Amino acid sequence: MAKYSKVLYDYIGRTYERKNLYLKEVALLQDKIREGSPKEKESLKTQLKELISKKNDHPYLKELKEYDHKEKRFLEDLKKKSAQHQASLEKGLSKDVVHLERLLFESKAKMEFYKEYTGLTYDAVYFYKEASIHQKLIPNIIYNIKKLEEDLRKAENYHGEENKEAIAREIGRFKSEQNAIYEKRLAELKEKRKEGLISEKALKNGKKELKKKYQYAVRVKEYEDPDKMKRELIKSKKFELKDYTKVQKRVLNADVADARRNTPTETMKTTPINTIAGALIPGLGQLLNKQPVKAALFFLGLLFVYVVAIPYALGYGNYQGEGIAGLISLAEGARRIDKSLIFMIEGIVAIVFLLFAAGIMVANFRDVRGVEKGVMKGIREKNWFETTQTIEEDGFPYLVSIPALIVISFIVLVPIFTAILLSFTGMDPKNQSKFPWVGIQNYKLIALGEGLAGSVFWQIFGWTIIWTLTSTTLAIFIGFGLALLANNPRIKGKGILRMIYLLPWAVPAFITIMFFSIMFSTQGALTEVVQNVFGVAIDFKNSTFWSRFILVMLQGWLGSSYVFLLSTGVLQAIPEDLYEAADIDGANTWQKIRRITLPMVLFQTAPLLVNQYTFNFNNFSIIYLFNGGGPFNPTKYGNLAGSSDILISYIYKLTMDNQYQAIGASISIAISLGLMVFAFIGFKNSKAFKEERL
Repeated sequence: MAKYSKVLYDYIGRTYERKNLYLKEVALLQDKIREGSPKEKESLKTQLKELISKKNDHPYLKELKEYDHKEKRFLEDLKKKSAQHQASLEKGLSKDVVHLERLLFESKAKMEFYKEYTGLTYDAVYFYKEASIHQKLIPNIIYNIKKLEEDLRKAENYHGEENKEAIAREIGRFKSEQNAIYEKRLAELKEKRKEGLISEKALKNGKKELKKKYQYAVRVKEYEDPDKMKRELIKSKKFELKDYTKVQKRVLNADVADARRNTPTETMKTTPINTIAGALIPGLGQLLNKQPVKAALFFLGLLFVYVVAIPYALGYGNYQGEGIAGLISLAEGARRIDKSLIFMIEGIVAIVFLLFAAGIMVANFRDVRGVEKGVMKGIREKNWFETTQTIEEDGFPYLVSIPALIVISFIVLVPIFTAILLSFTGMDPKNQSKFPWVGIQNYKLIALGEGLAGSVFWQIFGWTIIWTLTSTTLAIFIGFGLALLANNPRIKGKGILRMIYLLPWAVPAFITIMFFSIMFSTQGALTEVVQNVFGVAIDFKNSTFWSRFILVMLQGWLGSSYVFLLSTGVLQAIPEDLYEAADIDGANTWQKIRRITLPMVLFQTAPLLVNQYTFNFNNFSIIYLFNGGGPFNPTKYGNLAGSSDILISYIYKLTMDNQYQAIGASISIAISLGLMVFAFIGFKNSKAFKEERL
């Protein structure tokens, strides 16, 4: 038999004596059995069995059963009397007043009924408290609402006896006077500007100030118009009534909720029956837990699980695919028009749907179990007002994150999973419509340097590493050097220098790259300058060395602005005291840079600099825009890549230009994993990360 506790608990762990004498006796016997000697245990177990077997004859349970019958009859009778009372109320009362009058009538009867049984059950205690709160607060609320409604009616029925024409003339005259004053003072300001006594900015500010004063004075005067005054008064009274009613209802509900939290509940249940019953039916458990509004919300989840997610996973409602089965078959043996890629995507979407469905089921299970376990301890289940309060206080971040999670799932996770799965298929130019699963074959070809990728992959990978290290490191050196220069107190015109240094970042990279691409073309201006000055004709864009060299230099220049900006911010934050102390110790410029400046800058910027390396590793735009990955050398790189291609541009050519999607996806996944490892190591080893500044 499940063990009962001798005491009950509320939501903050305060203990209460049980009012259910039967459960109290059972709990006491169970404790004695646990603590007693072997001989005593047998006798106590016999007593416990006898107590349980004669459960229906227990005096307390008989009294409780009688109370339940009386309560049922009382509530049925009260419902009829309450309806009669509502019908007897004066006509013309608002819905809020009628509702409150009915609550007040019912609460008076409930107080009289439940007061007699407060020693019998905690439910009676709670209902008595609730009725007492209603009796205490509602009369004053009704009085004030009626008063506010009366004020609103007076405002709506107000018909002033003022001479509207005279008032209109007075307002017109006042406007003319104020306008004349405005024009006069504006003319004075303009005269002062002509004489050079005030600046143009002061003139503009003066105009604004004069206009504000004029508009304010006119607006105040216009309220003397009876019609406008009436409209504003009605609007004000409506708002006051609405706001007061809303606030008082909230106060009333808050007091009742506080009474619920401070009044335990008792149940004979020791097994979470509601949790078991509602495990597969979201909403049912909440309904059994007496939380109907929450149940309705979970019923919506039920519809998603059983009407959308599961049928879609089984293939119903798919565009072409067969749900998860289609993800396995990839349209093998399907119609000619069916495509493996669509089957794959719809299979992934089905999995995402099932994950959401699983989330709903888990949330449902945890919610029902939490409430039911609380009730078994003595914690009363929350009503809808308490639930909304909990959501506002604790659940709001989760609530606003759900839409973002849904969007991310479909625009981020689905493409990622599609790329991962594609890497295990044989999608190539010959197998575009339908393609098979090939396992890790693509990864083996890459690792062994065989097949389509062959040794080309490793050559491009090597150049990508060189490109990343040289271009990023160069950008860091240039940016840091320029930051040191711009922050040197002996340098004049720092503002102009900073503006110039930020130009590469301010000007769109697309324009800069295309500009240099044209300038270094066969007949470009820079090509001709080199030929005229040095007497050497260099075809920069058709030379592997020079193309790569220019790309590194160009990216070093483009990326330097970002590093310059980062370094400048840190340099300006370094205390001058450190440098003064270093001067006293006899440190030279290089020592100050090495011992003070560099550590301080790297501490703040190291994680961002790591990010620069990962960015340049996948910097597609500069490679593609400058020379399209060329020059091309088919004997060394084949027909799918050029001498300056890095992995990301190589993937683009494989997939978009030549339709080798599977091998391209494999390389993409390999790159992603490598970059994640690199970024993790870089971040983890940075001092800022170690000291938990990130």
